[in-house]
Amino acid sequence: MKIALGSDHGGFELKESIKAYLLEKGYEVEDFGTYDTNSVDYPAYALKAAIAVSKGKCEKGILVCSTGIGISIAANKVKGIRAALCGDLLSARLTREHNDTNVLALGAFIVGKELAFAIVDTWLKTPFSEEERHQRRIDAIAEIEKEYLK
Repeated sequence: MKIALGSDHGGFELKESIKAYLLEKGYEVEDFGTYDTNSVDYPAYALKAAIAVSKGKCEKGILVCSTGIGISIAANKVKGIRAALCGDLLSARLTREHNDTNVLALGAFIVGKELAFAIVDTWLKTPFSEEERHQRRIDAIAEIEKEYLK
């Protein structure tokens, strides 16, 4: 599985740790930046990674900023992206089972490295439930995108 990574300066160090962790686990990664701790604007990096997922270049994406909030908002502006900010294992599992999310957002100031690794593992290993009620809701989101993300 190929995973798109992106962060701003606040999430750079955690993104780098996650990248090394994923490579160690045998995942392929594409790092869309940033590449150091110099101040940058998170929307640019969210956009690059989210487009890679949206276009199928990468199967999933993981984004990191200080809180995870801004970068998840930016990613969700890309058609076809269902990004979820997770700070715990239950949210990581349920967002995959119920929402079939394709982008995970993390807050570097919120979760430590070990919790981030556990969230990433849970999120990557949890399949979509494919239950009709959950698919119906995802389809409703896709309809909203058709109407409002033109």
